[in-house]
Amino acid sequence: MNSRDRVNAAIERRPHDRVPRHETFWEDTIRRWIGEGLAGGAKEALEHLRSDMAGVSPFLWPSPCRKGEETISEDSQTRIFKDSWGATLRLFKDHQTTPEHLGWECDSPEAWHASFRERILSTDPSIDIGALLESDRAAKARGQWRFFTVVEPFESMRKLVGDVESMMAIKEEPEWIADMAEVTTTRSLRSLEGLYRSEICPDGLWIYGDMAFNHATFCSPGDYRDLIWPQHKRLCDWAHGHGMKTIYHSDGNINAVIGQFIEAGIDVLQPLECKAGMDIRKLIPEYGEQVSFFGNIDVMVLIRGDIDEIEQEIKKKLSAGMATRGYICHSDHSIPPQVSWELYQKIVTLIDKHGVYT
Repeated sequence: MNSRDRVNAAIERRPHDRVPRHETFWEDTIRRWIGEGLAGGAKEALEHLRSDMAGVSPFLWPSPCRKGEETISEDSQTRIFKDSWGATLRLFKDHQTTPEHLGWECDSPEAWHASFRERILSTDPSIDIGALLESDRAAKARGQWRFFTVVEPFESMRKLVGDVESMMAIKEEPEWIADMAEVTTTRSLRSLEGLYRSEICPDGLWIYGDMAFNHATFCSPGDYRDLIWPQHKRLCDWAHGHGMKTIYHSDGNINAVIGQFIEAGIDVLQPLECKAGMDIRKLIPEYGEQVSFFGNIDVMVLIRGDIDEIEQEIKKKLSAGMATRGYICHSDHSIPPQVSWELYQKIVTLIDKHGVYT
C-alpha cells in the first residue's frame, strides 16, 4: 500500500496498514533543528517522518494583488509594513509570531466597492506552472497523496478588513460580509480551475481558514450558515466535482459547527486544537462515521518534553482515531521551536510504534 492509497483509505474509513502522517513546522523550529543536525529544512524533516502527503500548489490567497510588501518603518526589533491586502502590520525580527494589526485600507463597504472588489475579481496570481508540474510529478512518483491549498472566505475577510471590523460587520453589515465571501471564493475557484487545467490533478483540496478562538467560533452558527457556509459548499462542490477529497483547517473550538462543515462537504477536519477543547476521543463517538480527523496531538505535551507523557498522548490519540480507521496523525497546531530535533526523532519512533493496524 502506498501513501496515496493509505490516505484515501483513512479518509473513507476503510482498512489500511498504518496511520497516515503529515506535519507542519514553525520556521523557527526548522532553524533550531538545522543547528542541531537536521540536514536540510522542512522537506527533509517531512522525509524523516515519512509523510504520506505533499502540497502541489502555492498557498492560494485571493488578495487584491498589490506589488509585494511596502516597508513603512523599522527599528532594531520590529518592522512595520503594508502587505498585499492593504493591511498595516508590525512584525518582530528575532522570532516568528502572528503580526500585530495596526490598520486596513479596506475599512468600510465604500472602500470595498471603490478599491478592492473589482481588483480581486480582475487579477490572478502569478504561478510558475512548470515548477508545480515538476513538484507534482515527483510527489506522484513517491506515491504520495497530493493536494492543492486554498484560503477560504472567512480568513480572506479577516485579511481584508481585520478581526474587529469583520466581527462587527457580521452583525451590522451582513450584506458586505456575504459579498466579500462570494467574491473571494469566486477568485479562488478561478485560480484552482486554472491549476487543474494545467494537468496537475491532485487527490485533495486543503482549505485553510481560522474560524474560531479558544472557546467558540468567531461568529454564531446561524451567521456562519447565512454568510459563509454557502461559499464553503462551493469549494467542496468544486473539489468533489474534480474527484478530490476536502480537508478543512481551523484552529480554535469548532465544535458548534462541525455538523455544518460535514453538510458543506468537508471530508476531514484538522488540526483539532487541544487547548481550545477539541478532543477526538469525544468527537469520534458523535461524528466518526461521517467525517475523518487529522491532528489533535497536543503540542503543549510535546513542549514539556517528558517522553513517557508524550508516548501516552500519542498512544491515546492514535488509538481513538484508529477505532474508525478515519485518522491521520498530525500535531494540534504546528511543531513549535521548543521541541528539539532529538525529541522530534523520538516522537516519530513513537508514531511508528503505536500507529500500525493489526
